[in-house]
Amino acid sequence: MKILVSALEFSANLHLKEILKYQNNKLELFGIFDKFLSDDKPLYDLREFSIMGFVDVLSKILKSYKAIKELALLSKDVDKVLLIDSPAFNIPLAKKIKKINPDIEIIYYILPKVWAWRKNRIKKIEKYCDKLISIFPFEDKFYSNSVYLGNPLLDEIQEYKQDIKETGYIAFLAGSRKSEIKCLMPLFRELNKEINTKAILVIPKEFEDLSIYGDIAEFEISYDTKEALLRSDFAFICSGTATLEAAIIGTPFILTYKANNLDYFIAKRFVHLKHIGLANIIFDFYNRGEFHPEFIQRGLTKENLLHNYQNTDRNKFINNSLKLREILKKGSSRELAELLSH
Repeated sequence: MKILVSALEFSANLHLKEILKYQNNKLELFGIFDKFLSDDKPLYDLREFSIMGFVDVLSKILKSYKAIKELALLSKDVDKVLLIDSPAFNIPLAKKIKKINPDIEIIYYILPKVWAWRKNRIKKIEKYCDKLISIFPFEDKFYSNSVYLGNPLLDEIQEYKQDIKETGYIAFLAGSRKSEIKCLMPLFRELNKEINTKAILVIPKEFEDLSIYGDIAEFEISYDTKEALLRSDFAFICSGTATLEAAIIGTPFILTYKANNLDYFIAKRFVHLKHIGLANIIFDFYNRGEFHPEFIQRGLTKENLLHNYQNTDRNKFINNSLKLREILKKGSSRELAELLSH
């Protein structure tokens, strides 16, 4: 089975890696994916679309237009199309493919988060894509024809905390964007001095230059988010998928985030959610209350973080983690692999 893949994010390729475990060499990949993921050679490696700065944006936009045209033409030589996340790229790609190859089946996995913003994407994705595979069970409230197979993190996370066992470690995750890291690292260094315990700084695997982090001499460095969270008693995490990973694993944490005031003002006008953490959002949809604390903007102070760290009910967090896994039910990779293979 020949599959055209569009997976531009490192996280998307982690999910793709799990899918490939169940395909028994039935799938031959084409398109955009991690060149280290498969023996099949991609048309583009995902690293070619990484943006390193504002000057780099224009060249990446031009490359994206070119790639969309090439991928659409390539769709004539494959059996199915798999689009993963990245709606700014993948929705125009789906439109282009259907224009020149209307009979090809397009599967969209990890749907645009229209429950947060840009609900106008719903009509587009339902028009151009044949199967919509969601990773959150509440998304059928927004997409009329989506199917929930499970959440990929339940494939990727194999160990959970069942009770409280002190290890003496705290994990710090400062995000993956330059602005996030520059904002959070000074605060994380202060916290580490106050708490005075063994500290793990989790850095994305794709990072090569660590100078952006400043002085990290007091931290043990880890490139494995899940391993670091399992080893830690507590974590301070910039918003993102890592917060959901910690919630599933059962490591108590505080979500920390701060944007510049203009970006935050604009986001508040367009995003109408009570919380920004994924586990909290899931609990909100099921009326389960707040899963974990969030400190953002002016609330992001050393005093607030220390107070919450010292007063966290860790047993309650473990119980909430179990409830979250019950909501998500299972992983999605095996069923998606079967869907692609037939």
